[in-house]
Amino acid sequence: MKATRQLHDLGQSLWLDNITRSLLDDGTLARYIAELSVTGLTSNPSIFDAAIGSGDAYDAGIRAKSAAGLAAETLFTELALEDLRRAADLFRPIFQATGGVDGWVSMEVSPLLAADTAGTIAAARLIHTQAARDNLFVKIPGTPEGIPAIEEAIFLGIPINVTLLFSCAHYQAAAEAYLRGIERRLAAGLDPRVGSVASLFISRWDVASNKQLPPALHNRLGIAVGQQTYRAYRALLASARWQKLAAAGAMPQRLLWASTGTKDPSVVDTLYVSALAAPDTIDTMPEKTLNAFAEHGQLHGVMATDGGDADAVLAQIAAAGVDVDALAATLQHDGAQAFVTSWQQLLQRIADKTRSLDHAVAGAAPR
Repeated sequence: MKATRQLHDLGQSLWLDNITRSLLDDGTLARYIAELSVTGLTSNPSIFDAAIGSGDAYDAGIRAKSAAGLAAETLFTELALEDLRRAADLFRPIFQATGGVDGWVSMEVSPLLAADTAGTIAAARLIHTQAARDNLFVKIPGTPEGIPAIEEAIFLGIPINVTLLFSCAHYQAAAEAYLRGIERRLAAGLDPRVGSVASLFISRWDVASNKQLPPALHNRLGIAVGQQTYRAYRALLASARWQKLAAAGAMPQRLLWASTGTKDPSVVDTLYVSALAAPDTIDTMPEKTLNAFAEHGQLHGVMATDGGDADAVLAQIAAAGVDVDALAATLQHDGAQAFVTSWQQLLQRIADKTRSLDHAVAGAAPR
């Protein structure tokens, strides 16, 4: 039995952290679903930037949308949603079989709105309407400005993937926003079943901290934060507050591990996947990591619900001079800025492609 199937069987969902038109066209995504137990996927501006820039798969779509008067963000949104609707339809049987627990895809609001609560809510509503798929999450960053937007979007019935969470405190703020949104729906007599996931980024912790830590503590901070957050997640699911909402028909906001590809070539490439094996969670993996785990991944049991050795490891890391709380804030801020940079690069790539395609058409026109 493949290691990916073992993860699936212990209750963890495996999602692909990638989407390209070629993955859809050549059947690769369908194969991952059939053979590697993939049950959903995530996307972000960097992924689409690489996909659009890596070949000509999007050229016809860009040309047609440009001719129809679309440009910049409007053109990109329609281009991305074409892919995501197709992926959502591939996952629809899983979505239906699991009662909406699994089988999701994700589309990000513009990172330029990260500090604009009202703009984020408006963008989430628009994407949700345009997508026309009930198994599509709108991704909103769990920044201080994003938290009220998340609560309002949940209240409006928009499924939300909370992204850019780095610490247990970040997760708890996102979970609170979700709970408040569901509680408001119940108070208003609305259906409490609104899907959501909370995405905790893992490997970026170690990229940022390894250089400050002794070798014995390298690549341990991300996992320790994951253990600490998993403990908080299990405690929330066992709480009287959540049990009341669950009894009314609400769905849990699932904890998702993001950024689970290793960045340090000196460690095994499946380090985070093995360490974060846990029921009722999701691991969204880069394609390289997914294939590596399918080929040679190993499970070493499941995560402890009490946090395991997280507190001891975090104490050692603090003693070595790393301010974990300050680093969490820095990672979230820098992550939001990186998404802005990727977004701007993506829009510039689309503008450049549009011009080159227009020139090619003009040059080929009969004289």
